Amino acid sequence: MAEPLAPTAAIRNIGVIAHIDAGKTTITDRILFHTGRTHRLGSVDNGTTVTDWMAQERERGITIVAAAISARWRDCMINLIDTPGHIDFTAEVQRSLRVLDGAVVLFDAVHGVQPQSETVWRQADRYRVPRLCFINKMDRIGADFERAVASVRERLGAPVACLQVPLGQEAGFDGVIDLLSMQALRWGLVPDGRPERGAVPAEYRAEADAARQRLIEAVAEADDDLLSLYLAGGDIGAQSLREALRRATLANRLFPVCCGAALRDVGVQPLLDCVVDFLPSPLDVGEIQGIDPASGLTICLEPDDEEPLAALVFKIVNDPYVGHLAYARVYSGTVGSGMLLHNATRNRKERAGRLLRMYANHRESVEMLHAGDIGAFLGLNQTFTGDTLCQAEHPVTLESITFPEPVLRATVEPKTLADHDRMADALRQLTDEDPTLQLSVDDESGQLVIAAMGELHLEILMDRLAREYGIAAKMGRPHVAYKETLTRAVAHEEGRFIHQTGGHGQYGHVILSLRPGARGSGVRFENAVSGGAVPRQFIPAVEQGVRDATDAGALAGYPVTDIEVRLEGGSSHSVDSSEFAYRTAAAHACQAAFGKGRMVLLEPMFRIEVLVPTEFTGAALRQLGARRAEIESVAPRPGGVEAIVGQVPLAEMFGYVTDLRSATQGRGLHSMEFDHYAEVEPEVAGVLSRK
Repeated sequence: MAEPLAPTAAIRNIGVIAHIDAGKTTITDRILFHTGRTHRLGSVDNGTTVTDWMAQERERGITIVAAAISARWRDCMINLIDTPGHIDFTAEVQRSLRVLDGAVVLFDAVHGVQPQSETVWRQADRYRVPRLCFINKMDRIGADFERAVASVRERLGAPVACLQVPLGQEAGFDGVIDLLSMQALRWGLVPDGRPERGAVPAEYRAEADAARQRLIEAVAEADDDLLSLYLAGGDIGAQSLREALRRATLANRLFPVCCGAALRDVGVQPLLDCVVDFLPSPLDVGEIQGIDPASGLTICLEPDDEEPLAALVFKIVNDPYVGHLAYARVYSGTVGSGMLLHNATRNRKERAGRLLRMYANHRESVEMLHAGDIGAFLGLNQTFTGDTLCQAEHPVTLESITFPEPVLRATVEPKTLADHDRMADALRQLTDEDPTLQLSVDDESGQLVIAAMGELHLEILMDRLAREYGIAAKMGRPHVAYKETLTRAVAHEEGRFIHQTGGHGQYGHVILSLRPGARGSGVRFENAVSGGAVPRQFIPAVEQGVRDATDAGALAGYPVTDIEVRLEGGSSHSVDSSEFAYRTAAAHACQAAFGKGRMVLLEPMFRIEVLVPTEFTGAALRQLGARRAEIESVAPRPGGVEAIVGQVPLAEMFGYVTDLRSATQGRGLHSMEFDHYAEVEPEVAGVLSRK
């Protein structure tokens, strides 16, 4: 049976985001238990959590795909997405944040801010998502609430407001002092998992009073109304403080902090209260802006059922039982089962089949989705991630979702020739689901090539081919996705394609200027032709010719990136000009310019953090030095370990896990995330160019 509808003001669309192994799935499971959606506590270690439902997730104890669930707390409908922490699956975080209104960011009480914590925080900044912070694992040896909070302030530059003081530490941690109500909450004393409320213990009174004063001052700095009351010496009660804190949180001027131990089920209910009290509803987010695809004008839509429909598809899943599932966030209007929809991104009509409210890999049918809802559509077989759904009479496109480029490539082939076509179809379905997977065909060998975000990403792909599609396949050795770029501007490079055969010929003539672009800018094309030297209808063909040349590369066949190409001029023929001729002429001009522009190779650089016991620091540093790493810092961490932070080329990191374990007696850990593309050292570039 479907959940009853919630008014828009009572909806909370939130995500749980963090570094890998911070406890996201565990806390999501506890939330499900306390909201009545499950009747037992699951365990990541035992493979019994709800949101880690894939076989690979349960075996490895990690989240691979973002899972959506809906639950109720205090008359609010909480649509919650549990996201992966591993950097290889960052697309799942990115697309989730695009459609969520708020987020809970988890931090490990021992380690504080970790590399992926910074990544997800920046992603949330990009979409201006209000956040709550939850310091998890307060019961671990080495847990330090104040140190973890300080790392959030210092490494993320985030203004935080602590709402709680922990009661006890490490194994003795069993509750918190709520600084808003000035009550002590202790767990483990009541059989149903609810906290027992009582007065603040005498030994904590001075600490709690000082912490509450710091909380009032932090909120007053972020909220003018409370600041006026504070400066006037007025009494600041719990309700005034809550209202001011909510305003500051919604405006991203302040980030409330709670703490707990999710595995021991301590601190989850107060966190749910904070989600309801301080994170936004769709009404708080307010109007959204879209674009009229015909005129290019901005359209503003309110999160209201009476507005025209606007929904953004943020995830595609090919379900083995029900087929093509399109997850979407409805920003305005309503959509009903069987409704005729317009895909404004692809200018295509689609009819919505069943509408579903998702519960991890389970589903509940609903007749209608309202403004602010997140749900899934069946039957939209030609709709993909980033597409906007609307009504044909009210066309609108919403800002799409951008994803990072994959950095590893590998050939994939079936073990039996009979499976070739089935494997190609399966890979297309998997790339439809995951925009950071890219499928292509090697021009020389004809083999299928898959590009991904890392070795684990490729490993999971092969596992899914075998389990979900029954295809035994083998993968070639992964290789790095290098790129090429221009380092010197080239002006007024001409390209011609003139071919006469006695009848209707071919004529294309362009003049291009190329110059280096900013790192990460890709290929930018600008039409600066005046006077119709190149007829308007051929401009797209010129741009496509530029793309053809950049895809082919110049040094070693790697794609060219981070350049600006400007069409300066050209000429045309009244009869013989054609799209093919201009496309070919543009490609020739680009290739000629590459020859003059001092091209260089770029390689993906990863930010790395290695945690090793102090006695193995020297060995770990020597290993990294041999892999061309640039060490930025070595700093002590709790528990007798040191953190080595730096940047390293991805090409040097194959087999690193095994080497690190060997050098540290199995006690070393590392995490990596893509940072940027950088110029390859000349001696390395020479070897690559000769391959």
